[in-house]
Amino acid sequence: MRRHLNTLYVTTEGAWLNKDGENVVVSFDGAERGRLPIHTIGSILGFGRVLISPPLLGACAEAGISVDYFSEHGRSLARVEGPVSGNVLLRRTQYRWADDAAKRDAIIRSIVAGKVLNQRTVVARALRDHGEGMPEPNRAALAAAADRLGAIVRRLEKPADGDGLRGFEGEAGLVYFSVFDHLVLGEKPLFAFTGRSRRPPLDATNALLSFVYSLLTADVRGALEGVGLDPAVGYLHVDRPGRPSLALDLVEEFRPFFADRLVLSLINRRQLTAKDFRCLDNGATLLSEDGRKAVLVAYQERKRDEIQHPFLDEKVTVGLLWHVQAQLLARHLRGDLDAYPPFVWR
Repeated sequence: MRRHLNTLYVTTEGAWLNKDGENVVVSFDGAERGRLPIHTIGSILGFGRVLISPPLLGACAEAGISVDYFSEHGRSLARVEGPVSGNVLLRRTQYRWADDAAKRDAIIRSIVAGKVLNQRTVVARALRDHGEGMPEPNRAALAAAADRLGAIVRRLEKPADGDGLRGFEGEAGLVYFSVFDHLVLGEKPLFAFTGRSRRPPLDATNALLSFVYSLLTADVRGALEGVGLDPAVGYLHVDRPGRPSLALDLVEEFRPFFADRLVLSLINRRQLTAKDFRCLDNGATLLSEDGRKAVLVAYQERKRDEIQHPFLDEKVTVGLLWHVQAQLLARHLRGDLDAYPPFVWR
């Protein structure tokens, strides 16, 4: 089983990372602020104006350590990695299946089913755990949403092409986010949710969702590369220059279970307040530096939780789930599995 490696998050503007022997050294204002052995690091994520020396970039490429650059607000800007590794035959199969409607649509169906089932579980668990304390209209709306999501899953069993399956996924998203505000039990109006907004996020909850989705996409991309798949060629998400389509495919299964629940936990436990956000003149709401740090700590802690994997029937840490799913997808492409088994939270 793959072992956990550290992810180094650097959020301080003006930080300088360089190589000293077999260590990564983080400096700021001319003073050393941290030091980590290179062999313990799996990836480096820099936010804002973070500078990395060429010798360190070279060492990271040689060691298979990815370096991701984000804007200070969490938007992915670039990724630096070493030579492509993996089985070229596996990637050729991946590309052929992307052009084979029957095989492509079977994978899309699995991914969409996993996502919708996990959305339903998030809603159903909120209803179970907090329903008695909710106003009756909220409780009724959640129950109706859970029923509609269940109905969409049943409709996925009927024949449909890729566009039809994407339509089901879009319908489920509308149902899910229509009741998302009822899952937000923290401070309002700060965390009031009226709908999904991106580029830029227009409220605090959307700022959190976008930031965590970006982190998760970077993690899933690394997991796919780790098993030799090309993150750029997907099935649910169509090809587009610069888009990690396959990574976005696998992210869909983990949005409700991991990202959305993490955001709701941060809000409902009141771990974030108004001071952790900034509002810009264009209406955008963004995390402050302290807010980003709080989210990153919670993100890493959640990855250490253990869960029983529904397909493998063994315990794994949450941070290894995307590596397991990437391996299962690779096994399906190789012909070792008849179908791709999505991650379904129970």
